Amino acid sequence: MIKYELLTQQLLHEGTATASDFFEPSKLCPDIDVLRAHTDQYLKDLKELTLDKKAIRKTGFPFSALLVERELRIAQGTIDGCIKAYDHRIAMNIAGGTHHAYTDHGEAFCLLNDQAIAARYLQHHHLADKILIVDLDVHQGNGTAQIFQNDDSVFTFSMHGAGNYPFKKEQSDLDIAVPDGSGDDYYLNELKNTLPDLIHQEKPDFIFYLCGVDVLESDKLGRLSMSLEGCKRRDEFALSAFAKARSQNNSFPPIQCSMGGGYSPEIKTIIEAHANTFRAAREIFM
Repeated sequence: MIKYELLTQQLLHEGTATASDFFEPSKLCPDIDVLRAHTDQYLKDLKELTLDKKAIRKTGFPFSALLVERELRIAQGTIDGCIKAYDHRIAMNIAGGTHHAYTDHGEAFCLLNDQAIAARYLQHHHLADKILIVDLDVHQGNGTAQIFQNDDSVFTFSMHGAGNYPFKKEQSDLDIAVPDGSGDDYYLNELKNTLPDLIHQEKPDFIFYLCGVDVLESDKLGRLSMSLEGCKRRDEFALSAFAKARSQNNSFPPIQCSMGGGYSPEIKTIIEAHANTFRAAREIFM
């Protein structure tokens, strides 16, 4: 997608980031890491290109080996970002946020769930015990909710459009369904009344943040009415709350952000909204 290239160029142009701030995934995500979040048969069908036509239609993508490689690379980028977050407090995947991928199938432009794979990686390698996933994309993180539905060590929080896809929601540990047409004040009040208490309650060792900008009024798929300024304030508030968080052992939890969705008609709107997330992260953490 062109937004990945343009966002990188914008961050470099304005000085929010330098070339040394960027990294590329070290490799494609290995099967052993994918299989902690997805089934063996599903991964086999992806890699051997044997998904049936119905399963392919659910993903919304023309299916190809290059697409599978892209998803494996995104997942590894999120894992690598997690490791970097231990040194820098926060790391950003300029792609990712593939929260509609279930254990055994993909949906809505998501084949592999990058943050779920990375969460399992951290736990497997004893880097984190309690994990909090904060999903503020306009669409519910249904795949993430399903993957962790019986896992008390990962708390899933999704704040999403009530009338938006998926029309049959899964049950996260905490869901806030925002009515269609809601603007900045309603959304931000809900978030402010929820997120700090949730962080204090859970005391996570690691925080994942899915910061989709499809909450904007201009978004073709969003159905909410948030302004660019409101979306910026959302990220500033969330990242500030994460910066103040304390884990069970009273340390500061690292944060990994995946950018998620953004479908406004004008690409400059999408780039500006995503760039605001990076600007807020630099201001708060660096």
